[in-house]
Amino acid sequence: MPGLTPPEQIPTTASTASHARRRVVMFGASLAFLSFLDRAAISQMAPAISKELRLSSVQMGLVFSAFGFTYAACEIPSGWLCDRFGARSLLTRVVVLWSILTAATGFAWNFPSLLITRLLFGAGESGCFPGLARVFRTWLPREERSSAEGVKAACARWGAAITPALIVTLYGHFTWRQIFVLFGVGGVLWGVLFHRWYRDNPREHPSVNGEEGRLLEKASLLASDHSAMPWKALIGSRSVWALGVQWFCHYYGFYFYITWLPIYLYQVRGLDLRHGALAAGMPLFSAGLGSLFAGWALNALTRRLGSTSRARKLLGYLAYGGAAALLLLFTSIANPTVAVIVMSLSSFAAEFSGPISWTSAMDIGGERVGTVSGFMNMLGHFGGAVAPAVTGFLLAMSGNAWNVAFYCSAAIYAVGGVCWMFIDPVKPFKA
Repeated sequence: MPGLTPPEQIPTTASTASHARRRVVMFGASLAFLSFLDRAAISQMAPAISKELRLSSVQMGLVFSAFGFTYAACEIPSGWLCDRFGARSLLTRVVVLWSILTAATGFAWNFPSLLITRLLFGAGESGCFPGLARVFRTWLPREERSSAEGVKAACARWGAAITPALIVTLYGHFTWRQIFVLFGVGGVLWGVLFHRWYRDNPREHPSVNGEEGRLLEKASLLASDHSAMPWKALIGSRSVWALGVQWFCHYYGFYFYITWLPIYLYQVRGLDLRHGALAAGMPLFSAGLGSLFAGWALNALTRRLGSTSRARKLLGYLAYGGAAALLLLFTSIANPTVAVIVMSLSSFAAEFSGPISWTSAMDIGGERVGTVSGFMNMLGHFGGAVAPAVTGFLLAMSGNAWNVAFYCSAAIYAVGGVCWMFIDPVKPFKA
């Protein structure tokens, strides 16, 4: 008809795009939830495991740490493989392997068999979060990544938060050995569904229309880079190292909540299994809220300050400074309920570092996001690996003076805040 613009000349916007990328965020969030559910399960079942296998506090601390050592050691190779071959094959391998080893934990018969299984479990799960970083870098426009990282991080923390109550419920029907097998089956099912649906190149996915493809092509990686890895530039980057060290500080403090916290609440605060399970979940639940808040706050601060770099740095200072101060305050509170609330506020603040760390890894890494985020997560989980063992040794050396362990965590949080002075969170490391 006269006066009407032909359809092919009508301007298109992002609102006409399909929304397959939302399902990608759902896959990422569910995998983060599952990964922390599996790794936190052992802390809640630690009393039963210690009793049946006759483990000392030092042996239990080494079991807690075993996952983190091999997980960290394999992060860079797994991140490089993700950059080289794509996230689809890497994440499928990761999930299926760690799920088999989760189930295998239920078949441990003594300290060496349990330790070896947890070491292999850590290696099996390595590459999970570098893989998800590449998925989000490929499938999400820049402006959507911080909120997606907030959702992913929140689901990871909530996976750990729900573990105590879930295991208390399952104890009415299953043994600790059977619970590990049940969790393993859930992971295998996720791997099958992901491999069937996901594509490394969004343009190859049947659910992505032309407009969404163009939206992603402007800001995302649509193919793996097979060129040589610039290792010298990576190792020589101050930002890459500082990003990794602050992530070490983050996980050093965080791992207390998924390892020693149930035992602390039982032995020091006098909480029984049911009340202890609820209290143990509170810092992790508040951590998830902190991640969601940080994902929103990062976008708001960026608009207000007019600088992505300044917004990320400010959240970094608030994260670690607030976490350290509140943890020190926690040590002086006698009332168990108030103490747990203050500890939960500390974990809430610490999680401000999550979205800013992963989005910075995406920008610093660029087409090498898997390797850079793998490097960051490697150092982070070295922190998670040493923290439980150090806590066990501090307790043994100080006669179970738990506050010594909390003072140590607060000091390490403070170091994490200092690291953000040395990070350029938007400049690619090869520049």
